[in-house]
Amino acid sequence: MKKKGTELKDLTVVELQDKLQDVRTKLSKLRFDHAVSPVESPMQLRLKRKEVARVLTELRARELNVNKK
Repeated sequence: MKKKGTELKDLTVVELQDKLQDVRTKLSKLRFDHAVSPVESPMQLRLKRKEVARVLTELRARELNVNKK
């Protein structure tokens, strides 16, 4: 799991925003699919939510770092 954090730190802000858009789209599609008929693994929903949170956290940390300087 630690690997995901280091992957995000290597991305630029624009790439992080693109990744956030992509993950949010996948999460909403997964939620819709789950509402229509249950998905095989509901754990996928949790993993996508956590991935969104990781990206948002990295974006916020960079924003605070820029404001600090």
